[in-house]
Amino acid sequence: MTRPITAGVDGTQESLTALDWAAREAVRRGLPLRVVHAWRYAEALAAADRDTQHGWVSQGVEDAVRSVTERHPGLTVTTDLVEGGAADALARAAAGAELLVLGSRGHGPVVGFLLGSVGQQVIAEAARPVVLVRAGDEPAAEAAGRDVVVGQHGGPEDSAAALRFAFETAAARGAAVRAVRAWTLPPVFAYSPGSLRLLDEAGGLEPYEKQALADAVRPWRERFPEVPVAEHVEMGSAGQVLLAAAARAQLLVVGRRARRTAVGARIGSVAHGVLHHAGCPVAVVPHD
Repeated sequence: MTRPITAGVDGTQESLTALDWAAREAVRRGLPLRVVHAWRYAEALAAADRDTQHGWVSQGVEDAVRSVTERHPGLTVTTDLVEGGAADALARAAAGAELLVLGSRGHGPVVGFLLGSVGQQVIAEAARPVVLVRAGDEPAAEAAGRDVVVGQHGGPEDSAAALRFAFETAAARGAAVRAVRAWTLPPVFAYSPGSLRLLDEAGGLEPYEKQALADAVRPWRERFPEVPVAEHVEMGSAGQVLLAAAARAQLLVVGRRARRTAVGARIGSVAHGVLHHAGCPVAVVPHD
């Protein structure tokens, strides 16, 4: 089954920029583009009935899609206007997509479709990768020389989905991958006899972390031999290390393992931090 690149639009500049990003990615990957808009009938607009309001929404989406098809005449585009809540509509749209692309303000709360808990819910519940794009994003940022940066943690399986997405994206763009692993000094009591033996065999903490990153990246190097790879290990908080490494990246990729709380779904602190502060688009990839 061919999965489309799906973009959520809501009329904001952020979402229109995200639509442009999604169209370029669809062209690169040879996939169709699906455009989704969730809307609600506003009873307060007494002078406009449901059909009239639907017409306004439909016209806005058509205008946005027209600008994309004019730039990419060979691109196949479908549109869906869904009446109801944005979070549910987007989570459903993501389920059948190669990836879901949404607008993000960055350096503050995520906006548009992603107001408050809605955005967190979409990212936490989406079964497929979600890419957040800021209004200032430009096609020139995807030029050669800018890496796809991906965060890696734990063992080889912990970041496999994020690494796969990063390598696939880099291959489609002719870009390099920079795999980043951050580490901190854990309390002494956290070491088991087995882990102490592994650390001793590796020659210390930093060589151990470098070997862990190399082991995680190796299968993807072998699968994508045409993609140049740089491996970066640095002591520090994962969020800060990733943001520094992605200062001139064309895309930052992070994994996420959503958790449920009494107030709803929550994403990890690293994903949350980079979504707010990264200057480039951010892809949040659910763990396999």
